[in-house]
Amino acid sequence: MQERPRRRTSRARRVLLGALVLLTVGLLMVGGVAWWAIEHYTGAVDRISGVFPTKVPAGAQPAPSDGGQTFLLVGVDSRSELPTTGRDAKAPEWKYGAQRSDTMMLVHLPADHSGAYVVSLPRDAWVDIPGHGKAKLNAAFSWGGPPLLIDTVQRLTKVRVDHLAVIDWDGFKKLTDSVGGVDLVVDGASRHMNGTQALTYVRERHHLARGDFDRTHRQQYFLRTLLAKVMRPSTFSNPVKATRVLDDLTAAVSVDDRLDDGDLRALLWDNKKVRPGNMVFMNAPAKGTGTISGQSVVLLDSDAGAQLWRAMREDALDIYLQSHEADLLGATTS
Repeated sequence: MQERPRRRTSRARRVLLGALVLLTVGLLMVGGVAWWAIEHYTGAVDRISGVFPTKVPAGAQPAPSDGGQTFLLVGVDSRSELPTTGRDAKAPEWKYGAQRSDTMMLVHLPADHSGAYVVSLPRDAWVDIPGHGKAKLNAAFSWGGPPLLIDTVQRLTKVRVDHLAVIDWDGFKKLTDSVGGVDLVVDGASRHMNGTQALTYVRERHHLARGDFDRTHRQQYFLRTLLAKVMRPSTFSNPVKATRVLDDLTAAVSVDDRLDDGDLRALLWDNKKVRPGNMVFMNAPAKGTGTISGQSVVLLDSDAGAQLWRAMREDALDIYLQSHEADLLGATTS
């Protein structure tokens, strides 16, 4: 009479043990695949060497920020159908006078990983370029590539650029198509755009009411919308689509070679909860526009800018925005 309960108990234990083994193996397989994917795609991001300026006087070197990290995001206008960055690059990353940086954004990731702050620097901002005198900001990349652009931005803002990320808008055109296009509100009406249409949208500037200021907000709006589309759960529910999107994303972006695979994985892990909804986009403070030597230029507000850059250096942009007006990107833009 007492043997049967033992057999039933023994059998139940074997079933439970088997279920636990299967569950453990399943978790290991999922974890293994996820880790493989992370290692694979961080390793797939192209690295650019020699991007940081050298031989800069000690007095012109900005001190490290009090917290967080700051990236200089550069969107390249190669004036060519050939991509200049990423794995598909067929043109030089930089050739004197051949490329202009039509997008420059300082992206600050705070130490508490609560979000991200993106500040656009107008391409036509009239600034001091080391060794060249006064000129438009985007001329720095044309004349001296990433090192001269980073040196110029650091002297302008006194913010230490920790890393560089470069995108070619042609690469983001392909990524836009991979996620099935984006929906943007233009002149009060929603429009579905494929990659080619979105690229035209972000490059437009001559018929915009505020010119370069509206153009930078268009770039920010497109990037925010595209990131939101990429990060949807539905993007990764289909393995084929997920692979295509991740392939196109990593092919479109290049970073400096100081950001190795381990650093990139740590960056992704630390900021895993950041979503487009808790990213703040704004323009650098400006007084307006003007004409200098026959060129239409943007005149930055040095006093207001100094307060913004100080808040970035002190990792206190959340506090800054509570007491300062800023040219923020709204829910939509025209």
